[in-house]
Order: sequence, then C-alpha cells, then structure tokens
Amino acid sequence: MFQSFLIKYGEIGIKGKNRYLFEDMLVSQINYSLKAIDGEFYVHKQQGRIYVECQGDFDFDETVEALQTVFGIVGICPVVHVPDEGFDALAEEVIAYLKQVHPGENQTFKVNARRARKNYPMTSMELNAALGERILQAIPGIKVDVHNPDILLNVEIREKIYIYSKIIPGPGGMPVGTNGKAMLLLSGGIDSPVAGYMIAKRGVKIDAVYFHAPPYTSERAKQKVVDLARIVSRYTGPIHLHVVNFTDIQLYIYDKCPHEELTIIMRRYMMRIAEHFAKETGCLGLITGESIGQVASQTMQSLAATNEVCTMPVYRPVIGFDKQDIVDISEKIGTYETSILPFEDCCTIFVAKHPVTKPNLNIIRRSEKHLEEKIEELVRTAIETTEVILVE
Repeated sequence: MFQSFLIKYGEIGIKGKNRYLFEDMLVSQINYSLKAIDGEFYVHKQQGRIYVECQGDFDFDETVEALQTVFGIVGICPVVHVPDEGFDALAEEVIAYLKQVHPGENQTFKVNARRARKNYPMTSMELNAALGERILQAIPGIKVDVHNPDILLNVEIREKIYIYSKIIPGPGGMPVGTNGKAMLLLSGGIDSPVAGYMIAKRGVKIDAVYFHAPPYTSERAKQKVVDLARIVSRYTGPIHLHVVNFTDIQLYIYDKCPHEELTIIMRRYMMRIAEHFAKETGCLGLITGESIGQVASQTMQSLAATNEVCTMPVYRPVIGFDKQDIVDISEKIGTYETSILPFEDCCTIFVAKHPVTKPNLNIIRRSEKHLEEKIEELVRTAIETTEVILVE
C-alpha cells in the first residue's frame, strides 16, 4: 500500500544557508544506495522534505534496508499519498489506513495534521479535531491520548496529501562527502572496519590502504580485506583500496632491528606509506582502529611513537572503546563474521614474543638508522607496485 517514503534528517536541519548543499548530497547518497534495488525510484526535495517515490513494483524490505545504510537519515517514514477530493474522502482514507497498518483493539492515537498548502479550507487544528472525531466513530475501542499515544498519525497537506505513522530508524550522522576525505588503514581485523564506518558516519569520504605480505599472508587474507571493504562501502560509497606489498620492508626490518621493536617500527612505515597515498588522493587525515591498551602497539607511548612520523591528523574513533563495544558495532554493520575468518594479516606474522609496550622514541629512531641503506628504495618500490582496487 505504500508508494513512497518520507526521509527525516537530523543535524542537516540546523545548517542554515548551507542546508541545501547537505540535502543535495543526501539525495545523491540515497540514489546511490537504491541502485542495487530492483525497481524505479524518484528521489526529490519538496518544501524542506526529501521523498523517495517508488515507481511501480518494488521490494519494501530491501528498499528500507538500503535506505538504512545512508548516513544523514534519522527516520524512514513509509507514506501513503491520497488525492485531494475533499474532507470526507480524506477521512475515509485515514480510517482505512489505520485499520490496515494498525489492526488491534484498545489502542490510543493522536492526529498530527500539518497544512503546508494554505489554500486548504481547514486549518491544522480543525483537521486534528475533525479527523479525530471520525476515527473515534469508525474504530471501536480506540481512544485519544495527546501526550503518549500508541499511534501518532501524521497527515500533511501539500500538493498531495501524505499519511504516515511509522518511523523506521536510520543510521543518523551526516551525508558522506560533506566533510572531506580520509585514508583508512584497513586490516582484516574487527577494529579498522568499525573505525572507517564511524568516521564515514560524520560525512567523511573513505579510501583505504591494506598492507599485504605474500607469501606469509595468503590471497584469502587479501580477499578477506576486499570483502570487508565491500561491506563498509554499503555505507560509505565506493572505496579505492590500495593493496601494498609490504613483505620486503617487513623482512628488512626483521633482519636489521631489535625484535621487541618490530611492531612499532613496521607500524611507523605503514603510517608513512598510508600518508603518501592520503596526500596523493586529496585526503585530509588518516584513520586507524586503534584502542588504548588493547595490544602492545596501542599503548599511549606506542601511539605517540607511530604518530610522530605523520604530518597529517590521525583519527582514531574507537580509541576509548572496550573490545566488546567495537564487536557490537561490527555485528550491527555486518563486518564481524568476515573479520573473524582465520586468515592472518601481515601484522600478526611478524609479532615479537615480547614486544616493547613503552617504546622510547629516541631508541626507536636510533634503531631505524640501521635501515638507512635500503629502506627508501624498498618504500619507493612498495608504493610503485601498489595495486588499487575499486570496491563498491
């Protein structure tokens, strides 16, 4: 029975003179999300509202699921629109809507009419009273509750007349692309996909870099990361995934540096390479899935040591989260089952038995001097041989 959806947004509504830019980006993201759904859809703005009009047959559940991946949407309202054929016809449509959408006995309701078209012969208050009276007469056992109703029945008088009462929650946030772009260091773990999701939720376009170490990591490990990027891209839009062959750099560090410092030094070179691609592609920062104290490379001292090589901001949205907090989000967005597949990434292969947890920056710099003979050439080769995969 539903022919369209009213899209409710949150923070966009307070953007003042720039609001139309955010609305246009939201419309664009909605169109992108609906490309994969069978059916034709017309997404448009009208008097401070965004509507998704469904042209012909469509799958209701699939459409709602697609809309729930669009950042910026806080509510999805399935709408029935009826022609303006006078009050009696409207009252009949409203009663039929309630009987079909809210069957049951002893429910309470409130009519919330809004007359956006001022030439309509009744005011909003008059519509509230008149429709409420007709509903009480037509539906046995129903009662009015203006403070906490079971059913809030919205009737909007516009060019068409819209009726809706259900609000399906959206993901919130801001439309992707309204707040610049950042580079995500994406591994095959649980944390980094969640970090990318959370930054994208604030309107940031995401690209990603993955450090691959064949033959120590398999093609299945690489495919796992591609699969994770594809899941995240449902929310973020297309992701350019940079796959860096990191094997020679890791082996050289393993050969030249103290083993307890391996993780920190490798991490510092990952950050350097990620920042290279971030600058090359117009990103404004890096994103990692680090959480304070979770592993040896994520103590405050270790984070300071890896930060030191970066000239652009590093965003760590899960920095204060417990592991279970991150797992909960990964389950919600659909990345968890893929993240726990048993294919090792390049970090876990070269982990020291007793990694340093409080690295001294001066000592780390001194250890890196042992790499001076070949490291720049190895980094340059890794950058030049990087594979870029468009994931969508």
